[in-house]
Amino acid sequence: MAYDLATFASALAADPLLGLILALTLGATIVNGATDAPNAIATVVGSRAMRPTPAILMAAAGNFIGLVAITAVSSAVAKTIYHMVDFGGDAHAALVALAAAMVAIIAWGAAAWYFGIPTSQSHSLIAGITGAAIALQGGLAGVNGTEWMKVLYGLVISTGLGFGTGWLFMRLIRLTCRHVNRQRGNRAFRLLQIGAGGGVAVLHGAQDGQKFLSLAMLGIMLGIDGAAADNAVFPLWLIVLVSLTMAFGTAVGGRKIIKSVGMDMVRMDQAQGFAACLSACFCIGLATFTGLPVSTTHTKTTAIMGVGAEKSPRNVKWGLARRMVLTWILTFPGCGLLAWAFTYVFLLVT
Repeated sequence: MAYDLATFASALAADPLLGLILALTLGATIVNGATDAPNAIATVVGSRAMRPTPAILMAAAGNFIGLVAITAVSSAVAKTIYHMVDFGGDAHAALVALAAAMVAIIAWGAAAWYFGIPTSQSHSLIAGITGAAIALQGGLAGVNGTEWMKVLYGLVISTGLGFGTGWLFMRLIRLTCRHVNRQRGNRAFRLLQIGAGGGVAVLHGAQDGQKFLSLAMLGIMLGIDGAAADNAVFPLWLIVLVSLTMAFGTAVGGRKIIKSVGMDMVRMDQAQGFAACLSACFCIGLATFTGLPVSTTHTKTTAIMGVGAEKSPRNVKWGLARRMVLTWILTFPGCGLLAWAFTYVFLLVT
């Protein structure tokens, strides 16, 4: 079935709950734009390659371009999220559970933003829909273990590979440029870092944007057809709407996370900033085109740690890093339990 804008408008008039689902999904997308997307350009600002305002605008534009352009080529990440859980055959209950998951994701992400902690909205999203599905199905029957394994593979890429490639790229840069004039090298790496930071923003739009796009699409299909179709095509109007929403979140809320990641954790020069961005591009790009859901936050921050540790482990503020890791570890049970509880409450009152 075609899910054009006219069809959606007709369904919205018949069932206002569909509008609530879309509004909550877009709200979660805004929180992602404010908490996750700024990691793409944190080092660009932290190394003073760009000032915060133009860097944030670049990230917002990159998010938009990435979701619109790369989704047209590959929607593998969206399909992974789409098949990760099964909300069952009752369309109304499924919509209620999806709404509960979105509320949990927004609450968790907003709290992290308030404290300036770059939590993973990707993992909040996965935890939220999983907790809601468990509450709705009364157990693990609604969880697709095969798709969930991709989350674990993504964790390996975003942490181990992120740290390792950050360390490796920085070591290669240091070896190949050891005879280059420092001032001239800084000018070159400043431009390279801006380009790589823009690339991370584009890939973040494709990676994280597809996750929220898949949930918006799931809500629309449940509201219109009462069931989710395996071969659905994402309509252009929805892709554009989600990408604009993410870009807006980045534009209005990115400064806190930029300070935590790009300025507080590691002091970086232009070459180090470029190595961190290049590492993030490599890891996020690999995951996006293979359908693995990874966290931009995990990938970029571990790349920064790897770059800083290449020169000396003392260059990394491990206390801040430990606080971030603790937040990541708590995200799955914390946001999952919130979604589980909200699902029970919402089903009781609707």
